[in-house]
Amino acid sequence: MGEFWPVPDVLAYLAGRWRVERSVRDLASGERGEFTGTTLFSPLESGGLLHEESGTFVWQGVARPAERTLRFLPGSSPGTADVRFADGRPFHDLDLTVGRHLADHPCAADLYRGEFTVLDEDRWRSVWRVRGPAKDLVLTTGYVREPTVSARL
Repeated sequence: MGEFWPVPDVLAYLAGRWRVERSVRDLASGERGEFTGTTLFSPLESGGLLHEESGTFVWQGVARPAERTLRFLPGSSPGTADVRFADGRPFHDLDLTVGRHLADHPCAADLYRGEFTVLDEDRWRSVWRVRGPAKDLVLTTGYVREPTVSARL
């Protein structure tokens, strides 16, 4: 297979539980942090997936619990997603039909530019580059699918 793993249906691909490791680099200060935890993509009654991430974020030697919730709704074309914050505000689109996608999200005066790549059937990555007057960051997140546990009769 080539450099990227094409995904015909992003919502079907993401469904389930993923281990998450994220590095955060502040390019202005040189500070580094990391997040470790899990992300669960579970079905929404209205269609799409609820993304619930929880874990521990370590910054400047201090560990804190961290969590976020997003909604991955069916996108404008088959197999894509419209990603929204928990309160319904738009975040970005997501189309992994070729295994790679670029997305922008303006946040006040800062610009978040994301690159999403699918490495194989059980691994994908996002890299957000954040630039502006308030931030100069690189956030790199690796996702590894957790094996499903089948019930025994």
